[in-house]
Amino acid sequence: MDLFKKCYDYTLVEEYKKKGIYPYFHALESRQDKVVQMESKRRIMLGSNNYLGLTACPEVVEAGIKAMEKYGTGCSGSRFLNGTLDLHLELEKELASFLRKDDACTWSTGFQSNLGIISAIAGKNDIIFCDRENHASIYDGCRLSLASMVRYHHNDMEELEKLLQQADENAGKLIITDGVFSMRGDIANIPRIVELAKAYGARVMIDDAHGLGVIGEGGRGTASYWGLENEVDIYMGTFSKSLASLGGYMVASQKVINYVKHHSRPFIFSASLPPANAACALAALRHLEANPGLPRKLAGLSDYARRGMVARNVPISLGETPIIPIYLSDADTTLQVAKDIFDAGVYVNPVLPPATGPNECLLRTSYMASLTESLIDEALDIIASVLGDRFSKQAEAQA
Repeated sequence: MDLFKKCYDYTLVEEYKKKGIYPYFHALESRQDKVVQMESKRRIMLGSNNYLGLTACPEVVEAGIKAMEKYGTGCSGSRFLNGTLDLHLELEKELASFLRKDDACTWSTGFQSNLGIISAIAGKNDIIFCDRENHASIYDGCRLSLASMVRYHHNDMEELEKLLQQADENAGKLIITDGVFSMRGDIANIPRIVELAKAYGARVMIDDAHGLGVIGEGGRGTASYWGLENEVDIYMGTFSKSLASLGGYMVASQKVINYVKHHSRPFIFSASLPPANAACALAALRHLEANPGLPRKLAGLSDYARRGMVARNVPISLGETPIIPIYLSDADTTLQVAKDIFDAGVYVNPVLPPATGPNECLLRTSYMASLTESLIDEALDIIASVLGDRFSKQAEAQA
């Protein structure tokens, strides 16, 4: 059989393009901000992970420019060899201090961070307990580790305990969960996870990509939100969201960091974080530290949007993070609604299987601290109008 047969047989993209509802690869023609120019039209951005709005912050932009002028465009090597800058060390030191851990380590992407951490920490004789709605990079990190991966239903602590009870008591055990789940926007039950970890001899790792800068004291993330910073063994996160750059990090005890740096193949055999990315992340972190009210402002705007959706009869589930999913049904309906909203001037993200169940498709909206209530009202009016028209047409068709 021809290796490329699956490529030639893959027609879904063409089918969606013929229907005019293909939703991906829209071209952005301006900087990432609360309002963007996308495909020659003004769009209110409700589909970004730029939670603190710092991609347009002058001091963050200036930090990247100065770093490129000083260090050049890249490091041309791994951290092991010629690719460690004093800037990397400065960023890691301040990250560890901010997150109240001994030490930190950075990677070139968030996805690579999970690959590198998990595959170094866990091995073929270990067991990883994984929430079913964890990020894809966690799943791939588990596969790369060769450890046994056991999945539990989303935030289902009863099932997690049963699985821990059934596990070989002599195996190394790691419980991994997203802190804030990227599609639903709900928060992991860290108190119960920590309790179970202590009872069954497991370690705990949080992927806090969507928690840093969003929840917790001064934006310190999910463990801080629950008051359990000392009980979580490893935090992982990204710079591509609240810290307005690109890259990823790990914070943990010094001994764990040292082990991972010397055993993680994705870390050892990858070029290091480019200077401009490191500088922007560091500037954004310092901005967050200097402005601890930013996460509260973000929470207030997110609550404003949540209340506005409820008032407009938009079908959402209640929560407390800046990720607010709008629940629809099948893929075609979701893509058509996303297109109509996009055409009317608002960008949102349609989420389809396998990221959701077959008839649980949703529109993922997400909010930034730089938004205003007037922009949110404008966007929500558009969303409600599109949904209202859609539901009216469905009712007429069924009558």
